[in-house]
Amino acid sequence: MAKNDKTLGINTRLAHSGNDPRDYHGFVNPPVVHASTVLFPNAATLAGRAQKYTYGTRGTPTTDALASAIDDLEGSAGTILVPSGLAAVTVPLLAFAETGRHILIVDSVYHPTRHFADTMLKRLGMEVDYYDPRIGARITALIKPNTSIVFTESPASNTFEIQDISAIANAAHSAGALVMMDNTWATPLYFKPLDHGVDISIHAATKYPGGHSDVLLGTVSANEAHWQRLHDAFITLGCCAGPDDVYQVLRGLRTMGVRLEHHQRSALAIAQWLERQSGVARVLHPALPSHPDHALWKRDFGGSSGIFSVVLAGGGQSHAHAFLDALEIFGLGYSWGGYESLAVPVFLGDRVVAKGPYEGPVIRLQIGLEDIEDLKADILRGLKAAAAI
Repeated sequence: MAKNDKTLGINTRLAHSGNDPRDYHGFVNPPVVHASTVLFPNAATLAGRAQKYTYGTRGTPTTDALASAIDDLEGSAGTILVPSGLAAVTVPLLAFAETGRHILIVDSVYHPTRHFADTMLKRLGMEVDYYDPRIGARITALIKPNTSIVFTESPASNTFEIQDISAIANAAHSAGALVMMDNTWATPLYFKPLDHGVDISIHAATKYPGGHSDVLLGTVSANEAHWQRLHDAFITLGCCAGPDDVYQVLRGLRTMGVRLEHHQRSALAIAQWLERQSGVARVLHPALPSHPDHALWKRDFGGSSGIFSVVLAGGGQSHAHAFLDALEIFGLGYSWGGYESLAVPVFLGDRVVAKGPYEGPVIRLQIGLEDIEDLKADILRGLKAAAAI
């Protein structure tokens, strides 16, 4: 296959990107290189570090294979691989944080991102503010002379508002700020952040790229203007991922396209069905025509993934717990993107802008690869239990 041939279909590219079997004696998969020390042939090469690989933290054939595959999907100048999705958030923030500067973060952001901003970034002298996920171009009013970063996440974590990323990026760039985006929900298959003006694209590869709930990994991809600073920070922090985890994500990447199609189809079918069920006030899924941001999602996204939320029709924590405890197929656990269905209650108490209101408890559902009718029956058990409270 011609390297980075964008005319090929996405599943073809996923199956073949990242490495050339001819580089490894014809073996289809690249070697899993476990390395710290790398030997040099002579003192002059050692002194000048004049060879491709110099130390395990600075890259191996295994990390290069996955980073290259991600660059192919993202259209990025370079990608770093870090040990978790949260590290994929914190490393670029540390790379571009500066004392006395200001960061704007979407109020519906993944909670550990908020915690990092409210603790470590503030201790480092950054000023932190949160904005409404539906602000769009109006974010200009919140940008200050010292604003250096705008951090986005779309759809919103847990409540699934869609941001107008292009409008936000235009406003940020006009003020000299860079834009980061957590794009874990859509993956670069369904949304390509750099094509919409984002400078730094972030993914918890733990989710759909890994796909089997058995590995932790994060990827961070940068455009040409910001790649060198991101890479320098990555090397300085020494925050590299282990080779076995990297290989598992590369392996998962090969089937991500077909898995995502299944997640998308099942999740949308269940979301549409849930809109008609007693005990449900709202379904928060941007691919539904009833979603207030559906037109924006349809304009910018090429598909939807397997995670959304449902708002119960009244009640409180006891109703949410009854719903969750009645489930037999859905597991109660964090993360998502694996083969199994999961459900968790949504906590919105840390938000300052995007608080709702919501008619009742919000439950986040990850729709896995199980049969749809079995999942529907399980959800009905939960709704019946909640109604009985």
